[in-house]
Amino acid sequence: MTMTMKSKTITKGFIIAGLMNMSVLVFSKFFSNPVISEFDSDVMSNFGLLMIVIWGLAYISVAKNYYNVKWLVAVFVVEKFIYGFVWIRWMLNNSVLDVFAKDKLAGIFYATYGVNDWLFFIFFLLVYIRLRVKTN
Repeated sequence: MTMTMKSKTITKGFIIAGLMNMSVLVFSKFFSNPVISEFDSDVMSNFGLLMIVIWGLAYISVAKNYYNVKWLVAVFVVEKFIYGFVWIRWMLNNSVLDVFAKDKLAGIFYATYGVNDWLFFIFFLLVYIRLRVKTN
């Protein structure tokens, strides 16, 4: 599968990953939604949400030259794994229904952000493998 991904498709994938990260602006109501940070004040504080936006900008910034930054793509793999793992841990120890009860946008955010992170973990991993194969 990694060998069949076209460069244009990969570029679009980086842009979509970035836009998905920036969607946190909608869910957080531009950092004014206290419910998101209430349910995970460590990871999803307003600072944490801002850093998610910054990661999104990083993905977009390399969309057209990702093949020159193989090790940065590896960092993206690790970053997405961490967020995906944190989400699974959160889901096992919390109730997303409690979040929905307080705020629908925050509920949607908590219900979906980890799925997004796992999907882009796989995407970035496939891109990294492709880059490793091409340079070896």
